[in-house]
Amino acid sequence: MDRRTFLKGSAALGAAGMAPQFAAPALAQPSKVLRFVPQANLANFDPIWGTQYVVRNAAALVWDMLYGVDAQLKPQRQMVESEEVSADGLTWTFRLRPGLKFHDGEPVLSKDVVASLTRWSARDPMGIMIRAIQAELAPVDDRTFRWQLKKPFPKLLLALGKNNAPCAFIMPERIAKTDPFTQITEYVGSGPMKFARAEWVPGARAVFEKFADYKPRDEPSSWLAGGKRMLVDRVEWIIMPDPATASAALQNGEVDWWENPIPDLVPLLRKNANINVDIADPLGNIGSFRMNHLHPPFDNPKIRQAVLMGMNQEDYMRSLIGDDDKLWKPLPGFFTPGTPLYSEAGGQNIGKGDIAAAKKLLAEAGYKGEPVVCVVAQDQSITKNMGDVTADLLKQMGMKVDFVATDWGTVGTRRASKAPPSQGGWNMFHTWHAGADCINPAVYPAIRANGDKAWFGWPDLPPVEAGITEWFDAADPAAEKAAIDKVNAAAVAGGVYVPTGYFLGYQAWRKNVTGVGKGPLPFTWGVSKA
Repeated sequence: MDRRTFLKGSAALGAAGMAPQFAAPALAQPSKVLRFVPQANLANFDPIWGTQYVVRNAAALVWDMLYGVDAQLKPQRQMVESEEVSADGLTWTFRLRPGLKFHDGEPVLSKDVVASLTRWSARDPMGIMIRAIQAELAPVDDRTFRWQLKKPFPKLLLALGKNNAPCAFIMPERIAKTDPFTQITEYVGSGPMKFARAEWVPGARAVFEKFADYKPRDEPSSWLAGGKRMLVDRVEWIIMPDPATASAALQNGEVDWWENPIPDLVPLLRKNANINVDIADPLGNIGSFRMNHLHPPFDNPKIRQAVLMGMNQEDYMRSLIGDDDKLWKPLPGFFTPGTPLYSEAGGQNIGKGDIAAAKKLLAEAGYKGEPVVCVVAQDQSITKNMGDVTADLLKQMGMKVDFVATDWGTVGTRRASKAPPSQGGWNMFHTWHAGADCINPAVYPAIRANGDKAWFGWPDLPPVEAGITEWFDAADPAAEKAAIDKVNAAAVAGGVYVPTGYFLGYQAWRKNVTGVGKGPLPFTWGVSKA
């Protein structure tokens, strides 16, 4: 029996009432409790230390932001009441909204903001750029702080409000003073939900409780912007890495909302009159085969090119999507299809599946038979399926594969290591990037190629960075597009990473749950349960 047949059969037990019971029956669940199946286990909870989406998604409930991007990807005021920028663009003065409180009852003060932005800017690519031109970041009074720069940075508000991790979440000063390369151990924010740490069981559940003193903005919500009104008292994340188990639980009413059902099970879910299924985010996702540029064999650009030649994007996408051609498309580049900066420059040979050419280039590169340590999360269907395709690809190319089957939390920790693969490091891992994170270089850490300051894999490719600088300096859309064509071509030539294709994903929820929207993360505010 193949995997798809097994999953469909197992999940169908839920419709027949034969699935194991994982929680109280739906009728016994209070309507003010929302039970949610996230994409992965919340193994750690520091939204600045790492960039995992599951951490960012949980953090958006607990910590608030100065600004938040809306559905048009424009930053809007969130914790900020007003801002002023000097005529020369060098001095930004911000004033906080009155009455902001942390979950421990303490007021949110400018000193908390300054400490939080200092920690964030040490890890975030845009933050690093701002820090490089920073003259001073300091409180003026309890509700006012000032950011003085040495040169203008017009995209400052986008940096503070962007949705891609690490987001500029605001923490109490005592927590924000934690070294940015060390995980925090206290989880106090000023967002609409409090983290119930005493109920946190990594691998099983995470719980969030409504913060009574949160004051949402008097505006409609839109993504991370507007009024974040919580209509439930409690959100329980139930960790279910097995898709058949999650499907059965949703069908039986034991959970209310499943973040990422796999396409194989969608037809079954759609047959259930009590369940809604829809595309989660129209901007989709970009699959990623991320290589470590520091160590052999992928420190050799020819070997990175061999992988780009040998891989077949259709193989990867079929492993994720199955037979539904409406859910995926080939991607000869790194930017989101259908957006203004989408580019195919230099990407004509990506993903064609030319194993013979890949073998030839591998031989020319002098591959010495080094093992490729593939660190693959098994509790994420996206990473597991792509990892299986990669193991087969590399073996076909004649490479030695050391396949490390692990969990997503471990991948998140291990990929931060620069140690040699034989000493606990890695050669490659799989992930994916939300389409909203890949619309331009400002919000796209994975495209950066500035060495030690780059995202995991640490590519050092000056032509890519030159194109990105040109984009930041561009005076009009035509100049921006010309710069992105240079970025795309240089990223292909240097193998920043291997795009495995563009795909759409689903979400599913019970019909007694209303207010579920679309976007790059599950926005819980505005969601209610009858």
